[in-house]
Amino acid sequence: MSDKFDVIVIGGGPGGYVAAIRCAQLGLKTACVEKYSDKDGKLALGGTCLNVGCVPSKALLDTSKHYHHVQHDYAEHGITTGDVAIDVPKMIERKAGVVKKLTGGVAMLFKSNKIESFHGTGKLLAGRKVEVTPADGGDAVTLEAKNVILASGSVPIAIPNVEFDGEHIVDNVGALEFDETPGKLGVIGAGVIGLELGSVWKRLGSEVVLLEALPDFLAAADTDIAKQAARAFKKQGLDIRLGTLVKKAEVKKGQVEVTVEDKDGESKLSFDKLLVAVGRRAYTDGLLADDSGVKLTDRGQIEVNENSQTSAEGVWAIGDCVRGPMLAHKASEEGIAVAELIAGKPAHIHFDTVPWVIYTDPEIAWVGKTEQQLKDEGIDYKVGTFPFAATGRALAAGSPDGMVKMLADAETDEVLGVHIIGAQASELIAECVVTMEFHGASEDLARIVHAHPTLSEAVHEAALHVDRRAIHRAN
Repeated sequence: MSDKFDVIVIGGGPGGYVAAIRCAQLGLKTACVEKYSDKDGKLALGGTCLNVGCVPSKALLDTSKHYHHVQHDYAEHGITTGDVAIDVPKMIERKAGVVKKLTGGVAMLFKSNKIESFHGTGKLLAGRKVEVTPADGGDAVTLEAKNVILASGSVPIAIPNVEFDGEHIVDNVGALEFDETPGKLGVIGAGVIGLELGSVWKRLGSEVVLLEALPDFLAAADTDIAKQAARAFKKQGLDIRLGTLVKKAEVKKGQVEVTVEDKDGESKLSFDKLLVAVGRRAYTDGLLADDSGVKLTDRGQIEVNENSQTSAEGVWAIGDCVRGPMLAHKASEEGIAVAELIAGKPAHIHFDTVPWVIYTDPEIAWVGKTEQQLKDEGIDYKVGTFPFAATGRALAAGSPDGMVKMLADAETDEVLGVHIIGAQASELIAECVVTMEFHGASEDLARIVHAHPTLSEAVHEAALHVDRRAIHRAN
């Protein structure tokens, strides 16, 4: 192994491993330091996303969705089934298999791109040196590089008087590893993680109560979409309690006793398991030596400029540890952009066109401005909407719930935001992202031929409705 590189990446998550691969593709001698270990103690690349975040949660969401459909939806299609049961350990085993394939795939990509992996904790020293403390407890080694990319990611936020014990009170990692369906599951936080994992265990038979301190549901989403989502989740049996502050949680006789405060005062709730899902914070613990030259913001994030450069020469930072949305795809694109800038190529990333997705059922996805943001900013706009229930494909598939909402500039017709709730929203949003990236207009989407019958016709009709010429709805 060498100790001198063109680029050292600290962190092997979706920002770090992608940056390392792109650097290697560009002919740069590259190393990546990652501390995460699998259950066998071996290096597991992919970070939170592949190991205990995006990917495993989607595996459980898909399994639980199949189970729910067999129980509740197949009869309408004329499909009769007998008694249906869920084997939770088998579901967890399948999830682990999906994770192993993907993390193993990243390891193979590192090998084929001749990227050197260091299994341990990396600390940035002065002069672009990186101290690596091996995960196996061996002696630390010091590496040098012309450039260092910090991609240390994020960790779950803990809240006062609610201590994780890994069994009864858990974070998202623990909620991915339950060996049986909890009778009653409490979730602190009705955001992305809380809704997704709450949906998993609700479908499998848990009574799920989500405790959200904020008074508004899905405040980051467009109001119309949030309202539809709230109705859908209530119909599914998710008990979402807004304006409810958790004061403390204690484990007593195998139960989690939670003290909450709402408009009616304090009360106590009891759960078999409690998931804390109130968000994530940048992870920089032990990452920076005092003389590294890298500054942190008041929020504990690494300070960077518009090109992801830190205050230290030749040191860059990407992903969850810097400003912007904590999304895996945002981190990956930042990693590619930084790699290309290091190689002397032009690169950029537009934060205004980063899509957001919540993988519930129905799915929720959006890009750009909400209607409330446009009002607050004094921007004149036009609105087009279209319900999924008016599309043949959604009805045939038994997925009529949802809508597409499109916002366009009143004068130029440029698309300013698109908001979708419904089946395959995560896939449908891509067309809208492309349109916005090229400063396209609603007229562009209205003029494009969309295959029939498809869910994408809802996007087409919403674009038509911006100028009140939708075909399959009253204008």
